[in-house]
Amino acid sequence: MRKKEELAGLSQLGKKSEYKFTYQKEILESFPNKHPGNDYMVTFECYEFTSICPITGQPDFATVYINYIPDKVMVESKSLKLYLFSFRNQGDFHEDCMNIIMKDLVSLMDPKYLEVIGMFTPRGGIAIYPFANYGRPGTEYETRAKERLFQSLSEQRERRVR
Repeated sequence: MRKKEELAGLSQLGKKSEYKFTYQKEILESFPNKHPGNDYMVTFECYEFTSICPITGQPDFATVYINYIPDKVMVESKSLKLYLFSFRNQGDFHEDCMNIIMKDLVSLMDPKYLEVIGMFTPRGGIAIYPFANYGRPGTEYETRAKERLFQSLSEQRERRVR
C-alpha cells in the first residue's frame, strides 16, 4: 500500500479522466523517485498521439516514445497520458511537438537524460521521425545525449537503406 505522502500532489490518479482538447502543460504531475542514486531508464510508448498540421488542419498520427533517466522526481503516467492527449487540436509541426514535449518534461522533472521520438505515419508519401533529446549540462549525460542524437540519425538512415 502506498504512503499518503507519496501520493500528495497527484490530482489525476484515481479520478475519472477529463480530456482537454487544447495543449495543457500544467496537467503534468510528478512524484518522488525512490531510487535517485540508481541510473535506470523509464520508457513510455504512446501509440495514439495526434496533433494537427498548422497549415492544412489535417490530423497527424504518431507513436511517441519517451525514454528518460530520472533523478529526484518522475512523471506520473496518467498525467502524461492526459498531457499527450492535449496535443489533439494543437497546430504544430511534428518537430515542434516533439521539442515541446521534451522541454516540458525537462522543466517538470530535471532528469539526467531524456529523449522523445515521434514516429509519424506517412502523409503524401513521406514519414517523419523527429528525435529530440536532452542530457543534463556539465555531466556525462550531456555527452551521451550528443552521441545518441547522431547515432539516432545514423540508425534512421540505415533503416531506410534496407
